[in-house]
Amino acid sequence: MSIPGLAGRRILIVEDESLVAMLLETMLEDMGCVLFGTASRVPEAVEMLSGDDLPDAALLDVNVAGQTVYPVAELLKAKGIPMVFSTGYGQGGLAEGWETHPSLQKPYTEPMIQQALMQALGVTTA
Repeated sequence: MSIPGLAGRRILIVEDESLVAMLLETMLEDMGCVLFGTASRVPEAVEMLSGDDLPDAALLDVNVAGQTVYPVAELLKAKGIPMVFSTGYGQGGLAEGWETHPSLQKPYTEPMIQQALMQALGVTTA
């Protein structure tokens, strides 16, 4: 079932746990989103954002293979791309300056992802 406001939106996933990434991909597809790509490492995500083809939004795990995702977040912010952080520590797990961005505490559900993405993209429900 595609969700109005999310259908067709291209989403980048940055997540180092392959099972979590696959679950996210399925959830996004169920919402009608299009997978822009999945990166399991920070340099891989930076490379994906280096061209002119950009996602509409991104889901970012805060800790990716032992490295923080903030270099990717900085790049997204500079390009005006909204993002949602995910962390096992909730809002308190975000570094100073990033706490105003939507975040999800793991484990999360599809409705939580939907709500956070809609918030990040500025989509209002009827």
